[in-house]
Amino acid sequence: MDSSFSKHVPNFPDIEDLATRLRFSPQLGRIMLDDRRMILLHISSLSTLRRELIESMGIDAARGLLTRIGYQAGARDAELTKKVRNKGNIYDSFLIGPQVLALEGAVFSQPIDLTIDVEKGKYFGEFIWRDSSENEAHIAAYGIGSEPVCWMQIGYACGFTSTFMGRPILYRELQCRGMGHEYCRLIGKPMDEWDNPEEDARYLSAGDFVKWSPSSVTTAPSKRVVRSRSGVMPSDFGMIGVSAGFNTACQLVKKAAPTDATVLFLGESGVGKEIFAQNLHSLSNRAQGPFVAVNCAAIPEHLIESELFGVEKGGYTGAIGSRPGRFERAHGGTLFLDEIGTLSLTAQGKLLRALQQGEIERVGDTKARKIDVRVVAATNVNLREAAKRGEFREDLFYRLNVFPVRIAPLRDRRDDVPLLIDWFLQRFCEKHKKDITGLRERALDALINYDWPGNIRELENMMERAVILADEGAPLDLCHLFTSGEDLKPGSFTLNTSGIVSPPDTPLDAEQTLSTGNGEHSPAGGSMADGKIPTLPESEAALIKAAIAQCKGNLSKAARLLKISRPTLAYRAKKYGVS
Repeated sequence: MDSSFSKHVPNFPDIEDLATRLRFSPQLGRIMLDDRRMILLHISSLSTLRRELIESMGIDAARGLLTRIGYQAGARDAELTKKVRNKGNIYDSFLIGPQVLALEGAVFSQPIDLTIDVEKGKYFGEFIWRDSSENEAHIAAYGIGSEPVCWMQIGYACGFTSTFMGRPILYRELQCRGMGHEYCRLIGKPMDEWDNPEEDARYLSAGDFVKWSPSSVTTAPSKRVVRSRSGVMPSDFGMIGVSAGFNTACQLVKKAAPTDATVLFLGESGVGKEIFAQNLHSLSNRAQGPFVAVNCAAIPEHLIESELFGVEKGGYTGAIGSRPGRFERAHGGTLFLDEIGTLSLTAQGKLLRALQQGEIERVGDTKARKIDVRVVAATNVNLREAAKRGEFREDLFYRLNVFPVRIAPLRDRRDDVPLLIDWFLQRFCEKHKKDITGLRERALDALINYDWPGNIRELENMMERAVILADEGAPLDLCHLFTSGEDLKPGSFTLNTSGIVSPPDTPLDAEQTLSTGNGEHSPAGGSMADGKIPTLPESEAALIKAAIAQCKGNLSKAARLLKISRPTLAYRAKKYGVS
């Protein structure tokens, strides 16, 4: 360790800001830590998994896999430092890692020497681990051994610290309960300060999770805080999502893209069928050709033929010139027919002929024109049932239903909701030139539990409205989001600082009350019982009153709690008559 550093043992900050981000939703079968789904796992199951990996892969391969899994988890948890304690003491921010490990039930991590200088890339950490779950799992399977066994936890420490510092940090376990010691002791420092770091780094450098070596980290330490607000970027597919439903649809699109097969997108309104169609086109061999979208529901029946196939001069009254239709304009590319289920039976017959013959005739023309177009259609109607009822031509249905792709509604893709929230928040903050610090826990909880009848379109509109309504430099709250009579479900169970799971608020409570942090609640103004939503001034007055009450009249402390200046708080308190 650099001799210029003196020994530093920081105290743990209050864990409440992290504990409130751990939410239990038994009505949905979900546990969420902030915006990430978690599970409770039996130690005996972890022990069995560990034994199976070691016996099937060998101890080195199993250690590498478990270490990399831990690394990935630590790197992801490090992203919490951008949302929690991101403007305070650097040590309080870093100690999110050890506190999350404790919150997740992995181990109690006690710092005994910790020095951090992100700007200079200097780091030294020495920790004691007590009551390690990984030790318990390994000892249950193999007993006491001669080598350290906290592989996942070491990977977690490396991943969290490397992401936090913006450079490779390597930890080594010097003592381990799995070797018979009273507790585990580990030291972490930059990789290039260790002797023979390759011996440990090899467990982090193989496989699909991360390629890690002293030369592989390109993020300069001083640039660690310059990352985007959310860290969310579109996938190589050009869209945001991680859920099984999203990935299934993406895989089907990727399989269909290189072909010329007709693709039929099925799904509710607002799920993003046109965006999927655009991505299908961009991944296809026709990507250099035009992508022409037609909303069939927006075209009157008497104009559908001229819109799709074009018109010759004098083809009908008012046709003063020749005009190509959508089929001709899409020649060499893709024609996207949205809401195809709204076409009349007459229009369906004309469309079927164009699809079967590969040629069209303009209105008022006698010349058949060959077209080279890939047709992609979308509908929120069950076309098979519509065909049985005689509302949709059965032959056209089978002509379109070559490669159906069903896009799941957002309520069945809840893992995508936090990513989409971050993406839209970043996008609309840039669009409207506002600085929004994030979302309050109860607001995020409500967004995740909401059923989203309008799907992604509804979420997009709600987030834009909320960004406009929210104050500069403040987080989004329920009063900014659910302003149009949306039907909110009960929230999630949360964990208090005593480790007790608290029941959720009802939808009424969530909008009518405001937690003051000591178990009491203040009215948020207005009444939801009669359908009336509290106004923004009423909600703001209630927030100010609650903050001042919680801080026992200390305006400076209340201002810090609300993340506004003291003069601003004093002005608004006087404005609303809050003493």
